[in-house]
Amino acid sequence: METILIQLSFSMVGGLLMSRLAKLLNLPAVTAYLVAGLLLGPYCLGALQLTPLGFTTAEAVASLDIISQVALGFIAFTIGNEFRLEQLKSMGKQAITVGILQAVITTALVDVALVALHFINPDFISISSAITLGAIAAATAPAATLMVVRQYKADGPLTRLLLLVVAIDDAVGLVLFSASFGVAAALESGSINIVTVLVEPVIEIALSLVLGCLAGWVLYRVEKYFHSRSKRLSISIGFVLLTVGLSMVEFEAGGIHFGFSLLLVCMMTGTIFCNICDFSEELMARVDGWTTPLFVLFFVLSGAELDLKILANPLVLLIGVIYIIFRSLGKYLGSYGSCALTGCSESIKKHLGITLLPQAGVALGMALTAQQLADGAVVRNVVLFSVLVYELVGPALTKRSLVAAGEIHEEGKTSARKKNTPKAPIQFG
Repeated sequence: METILIQLSFSMVGGLLMSRLAKLLNLPAVTAYLVAGLLLGPYCLGALQLTPLGFTTAEAVASLDIISQVALGFIAFTIGNEFRLEQLKSMGKQAITVGILQAVITTALVDVALVALHFINPDFISISSAITLGAIAAATAPAATLMVVRQYKADGPLTRLLLLVVAIDDAVGLVLFSASFGVAAALESGSINIVTVLVEPVIEIALSLVLGCLAGWVLYRVEKYFHSRSKRLSISIGFVLLTVGLSMVEFEAGGIHFGFSLLLVCMMTGTIFCNICDFSEELMARVDGWTTPLFVLFFVLSGAELDLKILANPLVLLIGVIYIIFRSLGKYLGSYGSCALTGCSESIKKHLGITLLPQAGVALGMALTAQQLADGAVVRNVVLFSVLVYELVGPALTKRSLVAAGEIHEEGKTSARKKNTPKAPIQFG
């Protein structure tokens, strides 16, 4: 226990110290936390077997996975609060159209590229792994995007559309992955299972939305019994923890697997709560302040999970580079085309795709499932390589795009948490 506490302490303090260096280099704090995690992970300080100062094994990092799951729950709950009725009325159709089309186009482009690689040399990658990687490519990391938006207080049409699209993207990615993985498994086994390909993904999404709606409504009803700000904050935290726990429940009935999506459950909880509760904005501001240390730990642990050994495998690097190139093209071209189709401004068309590049937890979860394939280890390693690249580069690109779109104010010498406003002149006499 004392070892875990010391490791968490070093993780948090190390991440925050690294963020000061990142500030000098004009990089987002998210990148600093990830780099700090790499340094504390099994391939840097951890390799020196300095147990309390770093994570000596991947298993040591994995043992703290509950922190990452809780952090993802709060991230999804926060993003769910962006789905306010006034915003949905103004850009709901745009967000849904862009969210679906860019994900589908990304999957199609990566599928074509990797299947072509298979026909060039079948030893490189199987068709089943190729189409599975195509589906994984659709997933976007909401955590990195949200942290950049929060750090720099970004606001504007691009930022608001981005947060909506990121939320929709994960639901679409879940359907695409379930269908693609079902087809991939059928190609290997020689028989297709309609229940796995079509029924179970739809059931998972439906159950997640229903559970999220119920949790959001119950949270509001419970909050009304309390008037103290601190007690309301405690109730909100307790309910997010409850929804994270419930979303991990899995069971089978009648030959069908039933489960929940953590992100969708917590997202829907936040959406329902913010739209029926008249004091939700004030409460969310307090929740945001409470979760900051949790998010620091989340990204440091994410950095510690990155496997540097994969960089020594030329085949993984080859497939990974192709995957990254065509996924990036898919996100950019898919976003540009769908934004043009829905009448978005030129600024949004140019920059939205770049802000959707970060990829992490959701993709890694999909890759874990994909390990059931014959060459599932290739899928996992390619995703690990892409996450390494996207998580270190993606937040900086997101910041750059939001700055170019005029939705991040220059920091100057003031805190990034406050907008720069000119001070009133001092009056004498």
